[in-house]
Amino acid sequence: MPIFRRIGAVLGAAFLGLTLMSPPAQAATVDLAGTINVGGCSGALVRTPSGAPDDPALIMTNGHCYEGAGPVADEVLVDRPAQRAFDLLDAAGEPVASLFTARAVYVTLTGTDIALYRLNETYRQLEQKYRVRPLTLSSKRPQVGTDIKVISGSHRKIFSCGIGKLVYRVLETGNVTKDVIRYTRKCDTGPGTSGSPIVDAATGQVVGINNTSNREGGRCTLDNPCEMDRDGVISVHKNLAYGTQTYWLTTCVGAGGKLDLGRAGCLLPRPGPRS
Repeated sequence: MPIFRRIGAVLGAAFLGLTLMSPPAQAATVDLAGTINVGGCSGALVRTPSGAPDDPALIMTNGHCYEGAGPVADEVLVDRPAQRAFDLLDAAGEPVASLFTARAVYVTLTGTDIALYRLNETYRQLEQKYRVRPLTLSSKRPQVGTDIKVISGSHRKIFSCGIGKLVYRVLETGNVTKDVIRYTRKCDTGPGTSGSPIVDAATGQVVGINNTSNREGGRCTLDNPCEMDRDGVISVHKNLAYGTQTYWLTTCVGAGGKLDLGRAGCLLPRPGPRS
């Protein structure tokens, strides 16, 4: 065989080998497994990227879905006793267990809209009993244009759309949320979807938590949030929905899945005098 043919054959085989070893990236499988139905709200079994199988499992929903006397504006509740049942769903949206919380680890409507609960069971125990794994929280700030899935455990429904904008501030009655995800119009969420995880369709990781939508075109009222830009200009966008980012949580949850608000780089609001 002439030398140039041998070289061509070797290079061709090498290229074929690289092709076989590096298939094109595929979108993650997104279903209802690990999502939660809880008293008119949705939620999810979640873990941070550093979470370990034997850590106590965590459940995330909205702060406004908290079962007790809810936090008011500028208030943060930390490490409260909680006795609340959550229905854990499988991939098809069927309940596989009722989980009872041990503590409300963190609850606030300040800057975000998050409630984080801790269970007595570990992630490993839940997987062994019910064959359901937690959703992983992304440690990265989401980007405009990302394809997303909003997964409602209450409605047992997955909404598909994109991140249309990151809004400076969203105002709803006395609550202010920051750096908010605004969906494109295909995600027509509504009552019962509060607390739904927002999942990056490509990675399958959680980038946010659904919390509100403007249903009637009202201006900064309950169920009619408005937007405010850096210059204080208010705008209203009827039939658009919003979610708050969740990478903040990964900056504050350390070893063993424990919340540490004093951790360097923690972005979550801290308790004030009333807490």
